[in-house]
Amino acid sequence: MRRITPFLAACALIAASLPARAGGPIDCRLTFTMSGWSAFYKTASGTGTVSCDNGQRMAVRIRAKGGGLSFGKSRIENGTGEFSGVHHIREVLGTYATAEAHAGAVRSSKAQVMTKGEVSLALAGTGRGWDVGVAFGKFVIEPR
Repeated sequence: MRRITPFLAACALIAASLPARAGGPIDCRLTFTMSGWSAFYKTASGTGTVSCDNGQRMAVRIRAKGGGLSFGKSRIENGTGEFSGVHHIREVLGTYATAEAHAGAVRSSKAQVMTKGEVSLALAGTGRGWDVGVAFGKFVIEPR
């Protein structure tokens, strides 16, 4: 009878704990609301839900931070995002690199594309407030 070595047992445990990759990518969508302000430094936060076509759902907290030449105050309601390159819902979590140019008064629209390794996120939304500028930074999605 063969003995299982501690090394083989550890390898089996690690392999069992890794998320399984399905045959192909899944379609995931983010719906969110966020508000924030900027005066050279830009910050915003909010909440949302990620839902995927395979039935997975997750409540999330979102944050955006950055700097540049940016001034204003805004709120995005009923924002949406489309992910690409996702094989499991947990892959949407993390920090995305961002760069944007924006301008708006009273009612404004915004679209932005950002990336985190192989996963990309395209955001769109309409909001209220005023803002103008150019900003660079990060967009963070965390479980709620």
